[in-house]
Amino acid sequence: MNDDGDSGVPAPMTSVAVAVHGGSGGSGGNGSRRAVKWAVENLMDRADRFVLVHVMPKISSIPTPSGDWIPVAEIDADMVTMYVEEIKEKVQEIFIPFKKLCKSRTMETLILEGDDPAWALLKYMSESGISCLVMGSCSSNFLTRKLKGPGVPTSVLSYTANPCDIYVVSKKRIVTKAANSSHSGDTSSAHRVSTQRDNREGFRGFDEQVSGLDSFSAESRERNHQNLENGIGTLSLRECNSVASLDADKLDSQAEVEQLRQELQNTIAMYKRACEELVHAQKKVQLVSSVCLEETRRVNVALEREESSKRIAAEEKAKHLEAIKEVERARVLLAKEAYERQIAEVNALEESSEKRKLVEALFSSDKRYRRYTWNEIEIATDFFSETNVIGEGGYGKVYKCSLDHTPVAVKVLQNGADEKKHEFLKEVEVLSQLHHPNIVLLLGACPERGCLVYQYMENGSLEDYIYRWNGKSQLPWFIRFRIAFEIACGLAFLHNAKPEPIVHRDLKPGNILLDSNYVSKIGDIGLAKIISEVVPDSITEYRDSMLAGTLFYMDPEYQRTGTIRPKSDLYAFGIIILQLLTSRHPNGLLLTVENAMRNGSFIDILDKSVTDWPLVETEELARIALKCSNLRCRDRPDLDAEVLPALKRLVDIANTSAEVERHNIHAPSHYYCPILQEIMDDPYIAADGFTYEHRAIKAWLEKHNVSPSTKQKFQHSMLTPDHTLRSAINDWRSRVTFAGI
Repeated sequence: MNDDGDSGVPAPMTSVAVAVHGGSGGSGGNGSRRAVKWAVENLMDRADRFVLVHVMPKISSIPTPSGDWIPVAEIDADMVTMYVEEIKEKVQEIFIPFKKLCKSRTMETLILEGDDPAWALLKYMSESGISCLVMGSCSSNFLTRKLKGPGVPTSVLSYTANPCDIYVVSKKRIVTKAANSSHSGDTSSAHRVSTQRDNREGFRGFDEQVSGLDSFSAESRERNHQNLENGIGTLSLRECNSVASLDADKLDSQAEVEQLRQELQNTIAMYKRACEELVHAQKKVQLVSSVCLEETRRVNVALEREESSKRIAAEEKAKHLEAIKEVERARVLLAKEAYERQIAEVNALEESSEKRKLVEALFSSDKRYRRYTWNEIEIATDFFSETNVIGEGGYGKVYKCSLDHTPVAVKVLQNGADEKKHEFLKEVEVLSQLHHPNIVLLLGACPERGCLVYQYMENGSLEDYIYRWNGKSQLPWFIRFRIAFEIACGLAFLHNAKPEPIVHRDLKPGNILLDSNYVSKIGDIGLAKIISEVVPDSITEYRDSMLAGTLFYMDPEYQRTGTIRPKSDLYAFGIIILQLLTSRHPNGLLLTVENAMRNGSFIDILDKSVTDWPLVETEELARIALKCSNLRCRDRPDLDAEVLPALKRLVDIANTSAEVERHNIHAPSHYYCPILQEIMDDPYIAADGFTYEHRAIKAWLEKHNVSPSTKQKFQHSMLTPDHTLRSAINDWRSRVTFAGI
């Protein structure tokens, strides 16, 4: 007798979804693997669409690099979308072990978002038209697990109105629930094998939605079948006949159900066609209505345009008459304005002339600096020859020349830079009053053309040495310590100026100049500001003023509030010290040094060209720089009371080291020319193998053909430059120069 009872396998369908979750080791959960395997073996061949679904928690916040979490409502929507997509890409790895179970068959993957997985699955089934949902359970008695609460399969089965057929696959049984049904059935492990075989052979036209019509006969047949297998009882002939009769009635009922199902499908198809025709008719009506509305709008627009044209014509006619009257009035006013303009131009010319005379008289009477004529500047600079240019900035070019038999640097205001005139006047005003060993000395000026004459600084700017520009050599550590101390001395002089303090506002390595003895001097005072009332460090004011200075060296508090005070220069001073120690760009330098000090890797960021850094003193100097570069003025140390004493102690240590090195430097004997007995500048190797000063050996060969060292005849007169020796001599000279300072 064949078993035609409920087997747990659905009728033919068009789409199947399998809910999966991840497991340890990247192998997927055991329940999910069981569900996928069962669905592949029993449902996939007859499904038009096979989808693996995973529900991930809904993302409500996004992590920050500092470890905090920010709600998505406070973040840009594009950034939230990007983060969600990134998370979904990582979650896609959950499907990898399940894809292997599907082998080469066609399947899809889908990730849903929801805090309630059961509700998210049911919502997706309802909206996407999925015919069947398969889930896995790790335990055969999962419906009775109350300590941990109901799982996802239990929650899904608990809904009274489910949109599709639901199958929960465990180790020993399959729990099924038909679409729009509130009861479930299960089959034993042994009975499931025969059920699956019966479904593959004769599961034609079976519909889960009408399975309740013959539930009684199915249950009776299942009960009798189990009794036969277990040997509990036997059937009599009359009972067998009754069962056979029930089977015949079942076949008739199935045929009738199949006929009703076919008629229902035909009715649904006719309804869909009627709906489509109705939609098509509605679209036609909408199209005709829109055409009528458009035509009506065009007629109304044409009428409005006609009325508007008539109104504009009337207005234009009135304007034309008024314009004629206005022209007559303008003719009278034009003559009057022309006369008044001529009078104003004459008055302005006279006023400008008076002002120019007043300024010239003011400069000519100022005895604090030498006044040069434009002709003197032209002759001294060889009419501003490009060969004499030693620098260029926003103000103009700087030329090296000689005035009054003294080497000087002339800064010339470029053409069209009239807006820089106030900087010129400010620099003349400030520098003419300042005399300090660490402030560039103003020797003179040419006020009518905007020229400033400074003392010439032979070794250029500190910026050249930090970045090794223009062939500059590296500075020894003790010179760098001394430069830091000298800059602090110059700043202290400016900040203590009487009667009012002076703030430089543009302190940077390019404005620190070095003389022949590598003494540093602060220059370019054009942006300096005289402070009439110094704002206390604890008070922050917002002032309507234009910011001045250079990015990366500008005080952050000054940038934010516009309040300038002497401690604003300390921020730039701290950055310059860090550059002296590391030879790095100022961008991000504060953070780099702070991290290195914190991690104990400070020595790794020091300038590698200096090999004998005194680590203890260097770290102390770096800590002073970090204090000077605090973001708030109130947190920066006092220049006179704290910074200068500490720098003075460090520079004393540096001077002691320089004195020791001065006594230990001696020139090797092979640095001397055998002919001149002087240290060579341009060493060349002759045919005898000895090295000579080039000019000396060349003059010798013009008169002799024997070696001045061996007295043997030269084999040839060719000379070869000795680059290695020249480099060694230059390095020795550099050390001697720095040690002798």
